[in-house]
Amino acid sequence: MNIVETQDMWVVSAARRIRIRDVATVSAELSPAMSAEVGELGLTKAGPWVFIAQDLPRDGKTLFDWRICLPIERPAAYTGRFDLLHLEPIIVASALHRGSLRTLFSKGYGPLVSEIEQSRHIFSGESREVYHDWRGPESSYHLIEIQFGLAR
Repeated sequence: MNIVETQDMWVVSAARRIRIRDVATVSAELSPAMSAEVGELGLTKAGPWVFIAQDLPRDGKTLFDWRICLPIERPAAYTGRFDLLHLEPIIVASALHRGSLRTLFSKGYGPLVSEIEQSRHIFSGESREVYHDWRGPESSYHLIEIQFGLAR
């Protein structure tokens, strides 16, 4: 577990209220449209995809607030159909998951949550996934950074 401050960033974004099991489907629907819009508007991508969750549940049935974000360089203007947000820096507990999506929760989230719970830190309710190396849903290898916002 690393305790780090995230960088501030501008993102093109879309929010949904979904279940964990819906993330793959919803992100597959939104990401091509968001990428296309960034290209059509002449915006410059500035980092990997980021998924943000508020109060991520521990089961696949509970609804939660989720946001898909494509970092871009700060635009002079934005006239697209998605949200343009400026994400301020936050302090997070972070860990890298190297492997398949099948093991993201058992080998990625699980150990990080345990470490945070055993530490003096308090969850803020925000969590993020940063997709540093995404190779498609069926791939056996991805590099995904898991971040949990810390209240202290």
